[in-house]
Amino acid sequence: MISDKISEWFYQYNKDVYHFLFYYVGSGDIDDLVQEVFIRAIKGFDTYQSKSSVKTWLFSIARNVGIDEIRKRKRNRIKNVFSFTVYEPKEEKTPDIMLQLNENNRNLYKVIHSLKSNYRDVIILRAIKDLSVSETADILNWNENKVRITYHRALKALKDKKEDIQDER
Repeated sequence: MISDKISEWFYQYNKDVYHFLFYYVGSGDIDDLVQEVFIRAIKGFDTYQSKSSVKTWLFSIARNVGIDEIRKRKRNRIKNVFSFTVYEPKEEKTPDIMLQLNENNRNLYKVIHSLKSNYRDVIILRAIKDLSVSETADILNWNENKVRITYHRALKALKDKKEDIQDER
């Protein structure tokens, strides 16, 4: 049955999907986004092809959910600007998340999110989630050579930005 298979995948991969989405979209209700990933997996179960691993397929869905969430947040910010209300970004981090993120992780998180989206995507998938070049290529719909080149450039950009932050201190 489909629900049994998705339940099995949920218990196997929900933490990986959670961490991916946390790094991808930042603060917010990541649990809701994880739930959305698995709802979309149920709806799209018939489209799953065994060409790639289940984890790769779920990360592709998670990336799309993350993109949708970021777009939704941008639309909300624009609505707030046009409704002539002052938009002040709020810290949406729970005390648990704040405890979980030590100073180094917070700085790394800020640096990763300051990168352009292609760099951020490849850093999260390759360095943080430790996916292979081919899995990353499948998720991003890139060829493997583009993954390697972009990853190399992203690491350089990450290093440069990290050095800039340290120089500011």
